[in-house]
Amino acid sequence: MRDFLPEDVARRQHVVSVIRNVYEAYGFVPIETPAVENLSTLLGKYGEEGDQLIFRILHRRDALKRALAREHPGELDLGDLALRYDLTVPLARVIAEHRELPRYFKRYQVQPVWRADRPGRGRFREFFQCDVDIMGTSSLVAEAEVCGAVAEVLGKLGFREFTLRLNHRGLLRSLVQTTGIPIELEGVALVAIDKLDKIGREGVAAELRQRGVPEAGIVGISPIFDAVADDQAHVRERVRVLLQQGSASAGLAALEELERLESLLCATPAVNRVRFDPTLARGLGYYTGPIFEVSVPDLAGSLGGGGRYDGLIGMFGKHMIPAVGFSLGLERILVVMEERGMFPPLSTGPDMLLCWIGSQALLERVLEVASILRGQLLGARRLRVEVFPEPAKLGKQLEYAANHTKTAFTGIVGEDELGAGHVVVRNLASSEQRSVLLGDVAATIASWSAVR
Repeated sequence: MRDFLPEDVARRQHVVSVIRNVYEAYGFVPIETPAVENLSTLLGKYGEEGDQLIFRILHRRDALKRALAREHPGELDLGDLALRYDLTVPLARVIAEHRELPRYFKRYQVQPVWRADRPGRGRFREFFQCDVDIMGTSSLVAEAEVCGAVAEVLGKLGFREFTLRLNHRGLLRSLVQTTGIPIELEGVALVAIDKLDKIGREGVAAELRQRGVPEAGIVGISPIFDAVADDQAHVRERVRVLLQQGSASAGLAALEELERLESLLCATPAVNRVRFDPTLARGLGYYTGPIFEVSVPDLAGSLGGGGRYDGLIGMFGKHMIPAVGFSLGLERILVVMEERGMFPPLSTGPDMLLCWIGSQALLERVLEVASILRGQLLGARRLRVEVFPEPAKLGKQLEYAANHTKTAFTGIVGEDELGAGHVVVRNLASSEQRSVLLGDVAATIASWSAVR
């Protein structure tokens, strides 16, 4: 858990503003959901490991005492609420509950989620996800739209080198089955394969053994690891051969679907960013079709990912509604942008500190001046004005402005200036100052800023 100081907030607001602008340009609308969900809503949606990372909320007072008094309390006895683990499962609940929403519902959501783990570099127990989803269609246009929107976001944030990795859960399922891994171990096998970029080939093999996968299955799956290093044409051909040898018609159909998706992505900002990766698994258990993940050079892990989850919404209602989504990790983006110097100049604090000379009887008129100044535009936004709060010598006020605020200008008013409708505008960098009409203050600051 962290505090965010003004500079941190400015960077976060910059990134979120870019995300919102792009997503809204694609027709996505915002929603928000509560931080707390029923534990039963979350359990069973994220796989075995994910369920262990849910932040659970204990019962309070007598309810907790009664639960602790039981000899063998059940999973929901100690608490039936939890902090949300992601934004997708709450979204599925919302769609199932609110049938008045459009048939093709396009939503984006920027809110915090919580994971009860030991986060590594660039990861935190509380972090923001920036999700974009389309509900109500099985068309690959949905995949193309969310991937294209994410690619445009990254481009506008200044990422020049990133890769959109693609795979398909149906293809993965067929590959696992054709390599001799028992169907009941499919889930644990996919969780291990999903860690290939983190723990390497030998690490995946060791985890598969630890989880009870027979050696024949580990040997059978190894050609998939070898395929990653090949060029894209050879990767597809090697995977196609494995599927044909196993008579895996569902896997071959999934491979063809991925090829159609890649063709559609050529018409979006994701063009030239796409790479088929047969080892991409994504550990969340609710994916049913294409899955994707975005990575940048020299960064362990990803900036975000997503996929199709056609069965999830049906868990909360009577209707099966197809859906696809992509989630960007705000914290990961911020860490990378900070380390690589990708942020543009971002202003925090006031444009001007309004200093005043005279008795406290002038304060009402000083505050009136501040209100008028705040109504003026500096570029596309309002002028930011802070009023020095206490009576003090002008030198002390100017020293405070120069050393303790981010401002580059001060406005100075006294009895004479207030009577004449003037403000003395002082450039702190050059010590130059001008007495200007109250209505010309923003224009004066803009002219000085342009020269700087």
